[in-house]
Amino acid sequence: MSTALPNPADARDLTACDREPIHVPGSIQAHGHLLIVDPGDGRIVGAAGRADGLTRDLIGQTLSQALDGVLRNAIDDLPDIGPVPLAPVMIEGASWDLLAYRSDAHVVIEMLPALDQPPLDARFLGRMQALDAVLERASSLPDLMRNAAGVFRQLTGHARVMIYRFIDDEAGAVVGESRAEGMGTFMNHHFPASDIPRQARALYVRNRVRVIADVHAPVQPITGSVPGIEAIDLSDSMLRSVSPVHLHYLRNMGVGASASMSIIKDGALWGLVACHHPEPRDLSLATRLACQSLADSLARQIRLREETVLYRERIRLRAHEDTVLARLGPDDQLDQFFAQSAGPLAELVGADGFAAVQGSELFSSGSCPDPAALRHLADHVRQSAAITPFVSSDLERVIPAAAAYRDIASGMLSVTMSTEVPTILMWFRAEKLQVVTWAGNPHKDVPTVPGATLEPRASFAAWSDEVRGKSRPWTAAEVEAASRLVRLMLEARSSRRIRRLNAELSITLRENESLIQQKEFLLREVNHRVQNSLALVASFLRMQGRGADPLVRTQLDEAQSRLSAVSLVHRRLYQDDSAQIVDLAIYLDDLLRDMKSSLDPAWADAIQTEFAPILVSADRAVSIGLLTNEIVANAIKYAYDGQPGPVSVVLSQTRNGMLLSVTDNGVGSDGSIKGTGFGMRMVASLVEQLGGKLQSDTNAPGLRVVITAPLD
Repeated sequence: MSTALPNPADARDLTACDREPIHVPGSIQAHGHLLIVDPGDGRIVGAAGRADGLTRDLIGQTLSQALDGVLRNAIDDLPDIGPVPLAPVMIEGASWDLLAYRSDAHVVIEMLPALDQPPLDARFLGRMQALDAVLERASSLPDLMRNAAGVFRQLTGHARVMIYRFIDDEAGAVVGESRAEGMGTFMNHHFPASDIPRQARALYVRNRVRVIADVHAPVQPITGSVPGIEAIDLSDSMLRSVSPVHLHYLRNMGVGASASMSIIKDGALWGLVACHHPEPRDLSLATRLACQSLADSLARQIRLREETVLYRERIRLRAHEDTVLARLGPDDQLDQFFAQSAGPLAELVGADGFAAVQGSELFSSGSCPDPAALRHLADHVRQSAAITPFVSSDLERVIPAAAAYRDIASGMLSVTMSTEVPTILMWFRAEKLQVVTWAGNPHKDVPTVPGATLEPRASFAAWSDEVRGKSRPWTAAEVEAASRLVRLMLEARSSRRIRRLNAELSITLRENESLIQQKEFLLREVNHRVQNSLALVASFLRMQGRGADPLVRTQLDEAQSRLSAVSLVHRRLYQDDSAQIVDLAIYLDDLLRDMKSSLDPAWADAIQTEFAPILVSADRAVSIGLLTNEIVANAIKYAYDGQPGPVSVVLSQTRNGMLLSVTDNGVGSDGSIKGTGFGMRMVASLVEQLGGKLQSDTNAPGLRVVITAPLD
């Protein structure tokens, strides 16, 4: 943010957007009223609104005295998080929509003007269904973005509606737009991450509809009879005043009113529906709730189309794999092995060049760096690519020396094939010059100076920036295809070698087979002994639990469950082809199947799973398995007071790693995880070990626990 002065009426001195306490502004917007109620005695201890008599002298009165028709029991059953609409009221001839929510030890009631709006009847539902059908008819993701902008413009009446998607480095881009004649366009324009600070993005996940009815209207301060009441948390508020920096930001854009709806996909903020209008414009409560519902529908449509694109890409890549395998040569030397298949190998993932390094041997085809650079790259990725593929579309940021050849290798995908001498396979993509159109110059932000007053950007004129050193990004399907092809190549190479040795050295082959059998016997023996040891410990825990008191028995059962999770990983390591990689989908499915077998049969149908195939190292699989075991066991134990109830366990792959969520509809309401101190300490330690994040939130009703972590 840069160049313009903040509202001089606001005296706060802020030094960084990410530190601005936007959830405790101490004031509300001018078009509504706010009452803060002590739920103990029902008295109003704080208020805010225009000085027109509506909220004057209400502090100290009971809620029933202040608002006719609003009874005390209207606020008794409020959830701990999230607003709840109340019945509208008539005051001095004006109709008001009411909204109530809890904030710390108080209840907040917001009064929004009941604007002219269609009744919530069959016609309104029919209109919502028709708008939703417009989204479903979209034939592609760009078409969906365009349709969505038009649908939200119909619903809100704003002059310009944009679908804003978060991209790399938390910046954003407008991917869909609908606008009235005379309104400027921001289609395909990029916005820097500083335009939406970190705490604002977090608040968009919790409070999904945000309306600024008039960017020029003065804010209404909160006053009350309780010290510090003006600092009440307004995270769930629809009237919360906006940062003066953001208001000036909107005024610099020529915007008189705005509205935004969060697009939440897989529990994360995918983007926003951003609405602008040149004049003041408010939205009724019914329209706001309809916008939230439509934004949820849009998120589902986005996920459906992204999965469809990924599925089609996977099918296309599978068709190329047979071509590559059919052209592999003899494996006596590296250049013979790849001589006929190098072209199809590059074409498989859309690469400009392909190279392989095995010990002192080197092979390259197409546009590749020089041999010395190839060996340097192979040394850099040798260990990491043996576990998970190395992927980068900005290679010089990871390996600075790559700047010397970024014109031919700005992007790199690498996988290690586990031959006797490891073979490092590398695909390269040339630099793709990109001209990114920004809404204003993103490089003109005023640097943060201690004590400096925060200032928003003043210019949003189209500004082009040439991005260098980056290639076209690698898709998830391409990375999967490279990993799968390496396994198939290794199998094909091994098969050819076995057939050749069988023809030339039958005696040696028999000796080798004997050694292999001995090795397999030893592995089975080791596995058998380890499994016996684990079973012995499990039996010992069961014996100890028979005569123990309930608390000790519960702890022993939990220890036995954790032991089973470790035992399952050990069995899978000796069953799979790789002793280093575990398919999380198969492992977690087996883990929960074992867990359900030890529970009441009613739990078998109650626990629902949806796992995406994700490959991780064995040590990370153990940690993730223990986490899953702990959190699911926690839900089984506490969500329904020990009785069977629906529990959903979902594993999905994100742009930066994996996301594991465990959701129930039980008694949890405060967004915190219940459980033993040891179990929760173990969960925290495992999440830290994975380098991930743990988030728990209310599922209204129930609890939703989300763990995000990188894959390596």
